[in-house]
Amino acid sequence: MIDRRSLLAAGALLAASPAVSSAAAKRPTPAFPKGFLWGVATAPHQIEGNNVSSDLWPLENQQPTIFAQPSGDACNSLELWATDLDIVKALGLTSYRFGVEWSRIEPEKGLFSQAMLDHYKAIVAGCHARGLAPLVTFNHFTAPRWFSAQGGWTNPDAPGLFARYCDKVARAIGADIAMAMTLNEPNILLILKNILPPPVWDMQRQTLAAASKRFGVEKYVCANVAALEDVEAIEQGLKAGHKAARAAIKAVRSDLPVGFTLSVIDDQASGRNSMRDKVRAEVYGAWLEISRGDDFIGVQNYERAVWNDKARLPAPDGADHNWSGTEVWAPSLAGAVRYVHEATKVPVLVSEHGVGTDDDALRARFIPAALEGLKQAIDDGVPVLGYMHWSLIDNFEWIFGYKPRFGLCSVDRTTFVRTPKPSASVLGGIARRNSL
Repeated sequence: MIDRRSLLAAGALLAASPAVSSAAAKRPTPAFPKGFLWGVATAPHQIEGNNVSSDLWPLENQQPTIFAQPSGDACNSLELWATDLDIVKALGLTSYRFGVEWSRIEPEKGLFSQAMLDHYKAIVAGCHARGLAPLVTFNHFTAPRWFSAQGGWTNPDAPGLFARYCDKVARAIGADIAMAMTLNEPNILLILKNILPPPVWDMQRQTLAAASKRFGVEKYVCANVAALEDVEAIEQGLKAGHKAARAAIKAVRSDLPVGFTLSVIDDQASGRNSMRDKVRAEVYGAWLEISRGDDFIGVQNYERAVWNDKARLPAPDGADHNWSGTEVWAPSLAGAVRYVHEATKVPVLVSEHGVGTDDDALRARFIPAALEGLKQAIDDGVPVLGYMHWSLIDNFEWIFGYKPRFGLCSVDRTTFVRTPKPSASVLGGIARRNSL
């Protein structure tokens, strides 16, 4: 997700505006394709809690740190996963995208936890018991502490270690899941190169340096908190990691659809000699090429960017904004989906889409407006498999802690009680009808 980090680029918090931009003038037919997947997305580190073997846990609980606060108990979904699934079913949705946590399954190098494999197997069974298709992310940014302490994705052994882990997971649950995503937003650091100012990169470097010293290692390297000079090496490791993981999963179950998810801003050109295509080549190009060998690609969109020949332009006057000041523009989803499919020719899953705001009325208007544009893309021939809203519940939003709220349900930080917001019934109504 992009906009949760935009605060650091924008330098200020702005309140969400009350309206949503109208979708394109052309009106789609209302009914979505039969079998279209309606769901929500979550990530294990963001909801499970007490992920003490994770590479991010020590970063969150040290000084200096880039994190506003530690994840702690998160939403206690390690215990309350069945409650979460009950909510997904009650909303009228048909699928659930969730992640398995590598650091729980392999807390020490070569030590695999059968108990944790069984835990995730129970979640898969819980999905089936509720009529939900399980869509599983094998790695959603976080890795085991030992993995990052040996250089993370910059270590030449990283792709093989990731593939070994994916093999274990595929053997445990692969027969019973609907889709597999190897990596979540492996291009995020390429996007952030254009967004985060130098002081933020410096703070991330200091955070990692403190961890390296603490653990007595040469370089502690993470996938979503990184030093600018490590980005290229991390990207190369992730590319090799996806290919190795895809092969490992396919070796266990050849007919399981495998892909990865990409963070995609709806980049638009303004004027002559726009930078847009250059930016696209840098942040998506290599990953789009890799995805042509996959069964599908996940598109995760939260915003648009308009580029002239020199820079990204500011949002127009009167634009709607999310919690961090980033423009909220409903047609961006369709724009991102159209671009990715045109570039790859593979089916698209909207694996994340949402808005971080305390104004749920904004979210409730934003969802149908964005889906109208998405349905028009489908009518125009783009093969879209489903729509996963980010997120089911307000959760731990990485370096920003619990400030941003993307959930269809709020979570009491003391009791962990989940309370659906009005926007949840808006999405649920569309899902039940399978129609706008």
